[in-house]
Amino acid sequence: MAADRRCALVWAARAATAAAILAATACGSAAAGSGAPVYEVRATVIKGLGTILADGAGMTLYMYAPDRQGSSTCFSVCLTAWPALLLPKSVTKPVAGPGIDPALLGTVRRPGGGLQVTYDKWPLYLYHNDFAQGQANGQAESMGLWWVLSVSGAVDRGVAAR
Repeated sequence: MAADRRCALVWAARAATAAAILAATACGSAAAGSGAPVYEVRATVIKGLGTILADGAGMTLYMYAPDRQGSSTCFSVCLTAWPALLLPKSVTKPVAGPGIDPALLGTVRRPGGGLQVTYDKWPLYLYHNDFAQGQANGQAESMGLWWVLSVSGAVDRGVAAR
């Protein structure tokens, strides 16, 4: 019984974190202290991975292999763990932050009409178990279907140092 309650609390905390990330991403609020919108894509360095993509708040961004550089295939339950990097309704183009090639930035329309940010045609996602800048806990998750992208747009299958 105690283990069931602990498990329920862990999942509730994860769901709340994912909801907060999704809400901040969907609203496009500015990252604390940076002045950059959350939907900005910027370069960041993570030991073991090199220079990869992060959002305007410095959180690691991921691609999902089944997307195959096209439309998103992550829906419903998938989005709970992997919130899409979305543009606010009033914004039509993503923002290229430091170290990013603007020519590789784009969008793809999600069911329901929202615009998801893409990089080299890969739809971008956050991971609900990354709690701070510099974390890449989603790297190679779910049977190796989730990976970070380098600033060149290449899939980075490296291992983040822990």
